[in-house]
Amino acid sequence: MSGDDTDGVCHPPKAYKNDRFLNSSAARELRILSEYAEPASRFRALDVADTVVFFGSARVHSREEAERRLQEARDKGRDLAEAETALAMSRYYEDARELARRLTKWSKQLKDVQRRFIVCSGGGPGIMEAANRGASEANGLSAGLGISLPEEQSNNGYITEELSFEFHYFFMRKLWFVYLARAVVVFPGGFGTLNELFEVLMLRQTGKMRKKIPIVLYGGDFWKNALDLNALVRNGTVSQKDLSLLETADSVDAAFDIIVRDLRASIGAPQDPSL
Repeated sequence: MSGDDTDGVCHPPKAYKNDRFLNSSAARELRILSEYAEPASRFRALDVADTVVFFGSARVHSREEAERRLQEARDKGRDLAEAETALAMSRYYEDARELARRLTKWSKQLKDVQRRFIVCSGGGPGIMEAANRGASEANGLSAGLGISLPEEQSNNGYITEELSFEFHYFFMRKLWFVYLARAVVVFPGGFGTLNELFEVLMLRQTGKMRKKIPIVLYGGDFWKNALDLNALVRNGTVSQKDLSLLETADSVDAAFDIIVRDLRASIGAPQDPSL
C-alpha cells in the first residue's frame, strides 16, 4: 500500500485513493453508492430529463450481418436452419433501429430546455446496438447501461460517449433503467430481457413505480409463443387488470404511435421518478 511522498515525506494513502480498500468487501457500500452518484452526475451534466428504454436480445443481428452469415453458411455447406432463423429475426434489429431513429427525431423537436425522452439501452450488441444506432442516425443523444460480464462484449459504438456506462451491480443497472424511464419497449429476447420486463411489470403492478409508463411488447407472434400470460389469469396468480399494463405492437408505426401518445400526455405533468 503505497503512500503520497510528493513533498518528500511519505504519507499513508487517503481512504478515497486506497484502491485495495475500495475494492474490498468493506467498501461495497461505497461502490454501490458510486453506481448511483456517478451516473446521476453525468445525466445531470447533459440535462437529460428522462428516457425511452429499449430491451431485447444481444443475439439478434442486423439484416446485413444476417445475410452475410447465411451466404457464408451456403458457401461452406453448413446447416442453413440457424442462419435462416437469424435472418428472420434480423427484422427486429431493423425495426428497433428505425423506431429509435423516429423517436429521437420526434423528441428533438420538442420545445424544452431539457433533453427529453432520449433512447436508453443495455449498451451491448443486438437490439441494444440497434436502438443506439437509430438514435445516432437521428443525430441524437442515447445512453447505454452496460454490465460487466465474464463473456460479454464491450458497449456498442453508437452510444453517446458521455452516456456510456459500465455497471458491476445488476440491481443498480436496473435502477437506472427505470428511474428515468417514461416508456419501455421490449423486443424479443432471452433470460435477461425477461428479467428486465418482469422487473418493470412488478414495479408497476405493486405501485412502487408511481409514474404511469407504457410497456410495449414488440412482436406479437414472438411473445405469444414465449409467454402465456393468460395462464396466470386463468390460475388466479394475476388479475386481468394486471395484463392491461402491457400493450403489443407488430410494426414501427404502431409502437411509435403508442409511445408518442403517452409521452405527449406526460409532457408538462409533474415528474415523479419514485420507486
